[in-house]
Amino acid sequence: MVVLSEGVGYFILLGVGLVMALAVTSLVRAETKWLGTRKTFEWFSTAGRTVKTGLIASSVVSAWTWAATLLQSSTVAYQFGISGPFWYAAGASIQVVLFAILALEVKRKAPSSHTFPEIIFARFGKNSHKVFLFFALMTNTIVTAMLVLGGAAVVNSLTGVDIYIAAFLIPVGVIIYTFFGGLKATFLAEYLNSVFLFAVVLVFISVIYFSNPQVGGISGMFDRLTEAAAIKPVDGNFAGSYLTMASTGALIFGIINIVGNFGTVFVDQAYWQRAIAAAPKSAFKGFLIGGLAWFAIPFALATALGLAAVAIHAPLMPEQISMGLVAPTAASQILGDVGAILLLTMLFTAVMSAGSAELVSVSSLITYDVYRTYIRPSATGRSLMRISRLSILFFGMGMGSLALVLLQVGASLQYVYLAMGVLIGSAVVPIALAVVWKKTNKVAATVGALIGLCCGLVVWLLTAYTLYGAISVHSTGQNIPLLAGNLTSILVGGAITLLGSVIKPENFDFRVMKQKILIVDAKIRRLVEDENDEEYLLRSSRFGYKVAVALTLVLVVAWPMPLYLSGYIFSQTVYSIWIGVAVLWAGAAAAAIILLPLIESRKGIVKVLQRIGYHVIDTRPGYRLSADDDRSDNNHYGDTGINRSAAYNRKILVPLDGSLQSLRALNSSTNLLANAGSVTATTTVYILNVIEWMDENDESVDDELAAIMEEQGKKMLRSILLPKSRSSVKYERIVKLGDPATKIIETAEKLGVDLIAMGTTGLGDAKEIGHVSSKVLRLASMPVVLIK
Repeated sequence: MVVLSEGVGYFILLGVGLVMALAVTSLVRAETKWLGTRKTFEWFSTAGRTVKTGLIASSVVSAWTWAATLLQSSTVAYQFGISGPFWYAAGASIQVVLFAILALEVKRKAPSSHTFPEIIFARFGKNSHKVFLFFALMTNTIVTAMLVLGGAAVVNSLTGVDIYIAAFLIPVGVIIYTFFGGLKATFLAEYLNSVFLFAVVLVFISVIYFSNPQVGGISGMFDRLTEAAAIKPVDGNFAGSYLTMASTGALIFGIINIVGNFGTVFVDQAYWQRAIAAAPKSAFKGFLIGGLAWFAIPFALATALGLAAVAIHAPLMPEQISMGLVAPTAASQILGDVGAILLLTMLFTAVMSAGSAELVSVSSLITYDVYRTYIRPSATGRSLMRISRLSILFFGMGMGSLALVLLQVGASLQYVYLAMGVLIGSAVVPIALAVVWKKTNKVAATVGALIGLCCGLVVWLLTAYTLYGAISVHSTGQNIPLLAGNLTSILVGGAITLLGSVIKPENFDFRVMKQKILIVDAKIRRLVEDENDEEYLLRSSRFGYKVAVALTLVLVVAWPMPLYLSGYIFSQTVYSIWIGVAVLWAGAAAAAIILLPLIESRKGIVKVLQRIGYHVIDTRPGYRLSADDDRSDNNHYGDTGINRSAAYNRKILVPLDGSLQSLRALNSSTNLLANAGSVTATTTVYILNVIEWMDENDESVDDELAAIMEEQGKKMLRSILLPKSRSSVKYERIVKLGDPATKIIETAEKLGVDLIAMGTTGLGDAKEIGHVSSKVLRLASMPVVLIK
């Protein structure tokens, strides 16, 4: 079903990926340059632990919108009717809503943690840590492979690009911006992706329900679905109707979906990473809003595209259905090339942003739970940053290989998605109880996770063999074996953990977490200590349990079960209300996800725009006076752009490295302003010492090391004898770390100085003009005076 050219496919794979990478790295650079954020390793892996509600919510939406969300949800709509999208949405949103409780508990009990296996290590010890680290890495591996698998299949289907090439090209852009920007880059990419996701969702549902002649609007869709049920009744649905929640197949899928997705949220480090990165007052609200907003994507989009494929009798082979090609087929049939491009781009950006989340998660696990725990416990932030980036690079390059292995064995997107719960479901209850319940027994939790996995696998394979006479991809991919395996895995793991903890309860003191888990960056450590309001978090936790449990019961019991048990088939009026709810939910979710992060970040956005505006507008060339000019000629000073008679607050920046010429510049600083006009009462001379740091490109400096170096710089500045000057002149000392010329210019722009005065050479061996002075002279937007 190739509807687009290979050129379009390669453009999306390479062009869109690189554009997104450039946009995200530019945003990260703007934050570090204009808002003063320093990229320590703590910042790289936790985004400073200050991310607000809106960005957490958009991140959850984006990270949870996999290829499966966009593809598998439409597949079950095509197979089961309106019940399919509902069970997909409800069966995968309650986990995020319930995880909001764990996010709060992490902030209360382990605010300095970086990964959930790190919490397990602090509570249960080394052996248990290794077991749950295995589950964490397995989860990230499966999810990543599934992301690439789904993306490559759709690119191949719509454009004809070789599926193996697509699998290797998809990770390129992800690696670029994740490598340089870390978790904050992931958050920014996910916000951009969420905006695009909701925009495309609104476009599709608007066209399908309100303007497409093939479908005929809501009433036309209702009529066509009624006719389709008469021609080809849905097996297992009440009266074979597409317009009923009474669907045995959908209910089985819903149970598998619920069980499997508990594993892919509770055992996926990506969600713990967001909880850790969230500001204490944003953790619960961010996950709650994110979970409810995400519900709208599969619910609204799949109800539209999946049922539209039924209504227009889209030509689909069984293998195409299993590969998740229902949505792309419907999109291209209804909107032509535009629809195919929109869906392909939406899928690609979703794979990129979710893939980035998985990359950061894997790098955190390897860095903290392997390298710092077992190889080098005393590792500095610089060492951790290096290991983290190497992990991103190597795992990112291996993403395509994981998908290719699955393709070779014939495993489809649908197969991997439904089998996840068997493999990771047994760890859900042990992990959750380790965080929320002080009586959890470590042996019971660890043994429960392992035995649950083994039992789940045995039951899954045995059921497939018993029912179908063979163990193969086909037999193990059937609903009953998958249901049996998923339920066995999570129930056995949970039962052993609970039973063992009741028989031999522990009495763990969660305050130990704060002592055992250390934050390398002292600044972030102080921030965590200052902002964690224990009383607020305790109140929020009590409220959060009630809200999360209530919403869960509404979504999976109170709403669907009466409709299932009654066997009700929707009338046109009820169907119209159902679609109206989906459309309104999508609109409200879009508004919340798009606007809330902008509102919360408005001060930072305005600050960046103001600084950029200043940088663009204040570009007067001025006259840069060198030491070879006649300093006694006042006309030269007049040409520097300093207003000789204006009575405004004058500022001068004097970079000082201890060299003779820099000291001369300091001694001449007040004279420079005096010759330019009368010195006002608020004249300030800023004395800047820049400690050169050669690895400035990644700005990855240990906080403790930086503090030591800055203190040395301050001692040097305090030892300088300040020149005698009028009492109206005051001096301020500043120490910076990084590339000297860059920091001089950045400081001058930030302070809004009128003049930079510095030596022609510094401590180097330059004969004419030193490289730092030369670079400042070339790049500064304000006058520069060089003193010989």
